[in-house]
Amino acid sequence: MTTTPTPGPGATSLAARARDHLWMPFTRHSVYEEGGEVPVIVRGEGAYVWDEAGRRYLDGLSGLYAVQLGHGRTEIAEAMARQAAELAFFPIWSYAHPRAIELAERLADLAPGDLNHVFFTSGGGEAVESAWKLAKQYYKIVGQPNKHKVISRSIAYHGTTQGALSITGIPGAKEPFEPLVPSTIKVPNTNAYRAPETLQDDEKAFGRWAADRIAEAIEFEGPGTVAAVFLEPVQNAGGCFPPPPGYLERVREICDHYDVLMVADETITAFGRIGDTFAMGRFGVTPDIITCAKGMTSGYSPMGAMIASERLFEPFRHGSEMFLHGFTWCGHPVGAAAALANLDIFEREGIHAHVRANEEPFRRTLERLLDLPIVGDVRGAGYFYALELVQDKATRETLSAEQSERVLRNYLSTALFDNGLYCRADDRGEPIVQICPPLIIGQTEFDEIEQILRAVLTEAWARL
Repeated sequence: MTTTPTPGPGATSLAARARDHLWMPFTRHSVYEEGGEVPVIVRGEGAYVWDEAGRRYLDGLSGLYAVQLGHGRTEIAEAMARQAAELAFFPIWSYAHPRAIELAERLADLAPGDLNHVFFTSGGGEAVESAWKLAKQYYKIVGQPNKHKVISRSIAYHGTTQGALSITGIPGAKEPFEPLVPSTIKVPNTNAYRAPETLQDDEKAFGRWAADRIAEAIEFEGPGTVAAVFLEPVQNAGGCFPPPPGYLERVREICDHYDVLMVADETITAFGRIGDTFAMGRFGVTPDIITCAKGMTSGYSPMGAMIASERLFEPFRHGSEMFLHGFTWCGHPVGAAAALANLDIFEREGIHAHVRANEEPFRRTLERLLDLPIVGDVRGAGYFYALELVQDKATRETLSAEQSERVLRNYLSTALFDNGLYCRADDRGEPIVQICPPLIIGQTEFDEIEQILRAVLTEAWARL
């Protein structure tokens, strides 16, 4: 039995109830036990959300890299309601329903190359888990049972399930749950700002160097043991690392040479974030598998997918073979209806073209902040950018652990929100502020983001 707690000083009823009963992911609950108030968001419209006190915030993180079309899209909500009234749920384990069929067909049409087979999941971590399991089972079926290892990049985030977390390259996120699934190997990421000194002025050479570390790892482990390389087209964790010129092409070449699957984790970068349905399509490289989620429904319903090539599906066309894997909510009818309505709006409103047209204005607006001593680098692509914070721009010296704790965690995260901008201040790699707004915004909102960042980062520098 539970009792209704008495709200503490300054705490609302909802905030107190959240504090006492809601276990929030990746959250230091001590902040709220010691008197901090849980922010309670109650409404959203367009690029903005409101808390229960009526304060407005620009959603500079698209919820969590998901709300591509903004909040309050009744067209998507209405499509979900119609589907729930018609068929709220039925599994697609040896069965099908119209929305799953329509969405699979549409995604296959939008995916690059011959990625024609769509395996639905509830989210990105499940999609990554599915891709690794498919790679392992595929190679067993075709007579290469020793190919099971995975190569991924330093600081990359691929999910929290045991398999996806093993592929993740963030040591602090993994340590509490070790031992994890073995046979995962880490290689350098594409943070050009932190490239080896001899390569800092040559992005193409840096890209070749970083890609060749993958070939080196495959050789070291033995090509007959490596099943897949997982990478995000633009890496999220660590701060929006775009691929250097030629990098993805070289990785594709390496994977082909060693018969290793190239898996593009597009959980964040798909559905317009980089200006195309899939970022790999915009970069002109076709992987063997794409994993995706988040923006597929613009966050209106949990939905993810693994999209695989004809080659990988072929062994499952015959005899008694089946992919021994699945989730209850695969291809959920209501989620699929949300995704189809979402894709309709993308086409009707020309969202991809809007992102491509505004990519450079957005970048230039954020680059104004390079005049601040604390901002060392601005990087990213599409509507996906990060500012890397430093204590010395000349030497690129990063913040110390103490400075990061005091300034980034204990000041920036709260101050940005208090000043009307919801975004992410993060130090899983180097300390960064990450901006990933809804794809519908333009110069007015770019300027608002820049002004809030300028004020808060100026104060952060004073506190170093």
